[in-house]
Amino acid sequence: MSGEPFVNLIRRYVLDYLACGRTEVCDEIMDPEFLLYMGGHELGPRDDVYVPAVAKQMAQFPGLCMTANEVMCSGDRLALRFTQHGASLRHDGRQAAWSGIGLYFWNGTRLTANWALEDYYARRRQLADGVPNGLEPPAIAPWDEIARPSNEEHEQVVAALLESGNLHGQPGVGFDDEWDGHACGPMIEVADTVVDDLFSAGDRVAFHMTQQGRYIGGAGKPERVGDAATLRSSGILTMKSGQVVSGRVIRDRSGIFA
Repeated sequence: MSGEPFVNLIRRYVLDYLACGRTEVCDEIMDPEFLLYMGGHELGPRDDVYVPAVAKQMAQFPGLCMTANEVMCSGDRLALRFTQHGASLRHDGRQAAWSGIGLYFWNGTRLTANWALEDYYARRRQLADGVPNGLEPPAIAPWDEIARPSNEEHEQVVAALLESGNLHGQPGVGFDDEWDGHACGPMIEVADTVVDDLFSAGDRVAFHMTQQGRYIGGAGKPERVGDAATLRSSGILTMKSGQVVSGRVIRDRSGIFA
């Protein structure tokens, strides 16, 4: 196995727990007070709230797969970009593949928290129209990722970019499932941004943010254009010469009015 303990832990999280549908593994890899922050909700502690919620999804997708597309690690923090894919029993076996990004905390042995987003908007569309997305290429060697030092300068550049509200116009940054040919334009006129979590490892910066503003479209509901909306996003950005040169962002399109 990899020499990085945190990477090894996430390997178990992906392969032993989620890909195999074995919620009993949570006892070994997660602290009892584990907390998942997703879509404005807090799912925890582990046994009373988090595991039952995940078990429902596993029941809906009994053959659920999870593919690691990108891993970054600083030693004490880790970000994982992934694709979940499977067939839904609730939708007559229709298939879907949807992306997600998680920003993980640990205590040196077990996971303690996760800021995460999954593209449930894309999943809902696929299950409704019966046309699944393709699968993005997996990371070539996700479990051999090594810890890289944090970079305060990179963090400051990304924090300023996020707070400017102009991330969507950043060259090289892709959103949601636009890589598969779907329109994923701006959804709100940003009035306020809160960076919930941000850390770096080498030339990459991971973040989760919450933005408030007015809805301009992009998630259906044309009758709601102009209404107040909340948009949560999670991403991994790559830096070069002090600038963002590429990246991937997942937005909570389905929860914009939640």
